[in-house]
Amino acid sequence: MFAKIALIAYLIDKFIGEFKSIKHPVIFMGDFISFFEKRFYKDSKTAGFFLLVSSILLFLSIATFIENLLPNSYLSILLLGILSSTLIAHKMLKDSVKEVIESENKRKKLSYLVSRDTQNLSESEIYKACIETYGENLNDAVVAPLFYLLIFGLKGIVVYKVINTLDSMVGYKNKRYKNFGFFSAKADDIAGFLPARITAFLILLSSKKVHLFKKCLSFAKGHESPNAGYPISAMALVLDISLGGDTPYFGKIKKKPYFGDGRREISKKDVLNALSIGYNFDNIILIGVLIGCLF
Repeated sequence: MFAKIALIAYLIDKFIGEFKSIKHPVIFMGDFISFFEKRFYKDSKTAGFFLLVSSILLFLSIATFIENLLPNSYLSILLLGILSSTLIAHKMLKDSVKEVIESENKRKKLSYLVSRDTQNLSESEIYKACIETYGENLNDAVVAPLFYLLIFGLKGIVVYKVINTLDSMVGYKNKRYKNFGFFSAKADDIAGFLPARITAFLILLSSKKVHLFKKCLSFAKGHESPNAGYPISAMALVLDISLGGDTPYFGKIKKKPYFGDGRREISKKDVLNALSIGYNFDNIILIGVLIGCLF
């Protein structure tokens, strides 16, 4: 049943994308996280732990209620597929990256997608950021949600998106969130561990370069995140470029290693090639989910 729900969800995301006339579920998640932070914020791991637990329990309860409310029928599979599609975002991700590279004000458009400073980025650095965020979000917005949907149904994808949203809002290692966001960041690391490595493998498979997987693992270990380095390194290797390197964040230059051993000057064509990998990526996932529907 979960494979059929996943198939419907993925097809809806691929061909339709977001339902712009309704409020996105992630916005509701963000609203609750902001509500909790405003009223209960403390510079402590304990407060952050209660934020994580209360967020998961609230939205897990809603997902469970919806699943129990729907009868076990083809209609329920369709409705659950529609609901789940709102938590997969490959089409939106591709469209957002395309908007950046086609925009007359690339730096401003990019600032909506990444947390790094974009005001003084060169063209090459803009394109590099596009590929990095596309690769990383192939895990966060595509593979990981689908992974948990296939295993646990609506409850699984909802809980993953809650954890991922928490990490994006409070999972920073700055003064305000180092303690308060500690458990949210750790939960996201754990939830994304397997999907990140699957994402890297799928990127290599989509490019017929699976033989580079061992090399990908070697580069990925240099990233401070236990997960982000895997899809980023895979993208760098299949495009024969180097990603990473010194990057500006909040007015300071952050030293990063390079991922990949190709050229460091990134072009618009590289971004387009990365996006083209996404089409093969979709096809491989759809074939896999279709096979799952047979069992």
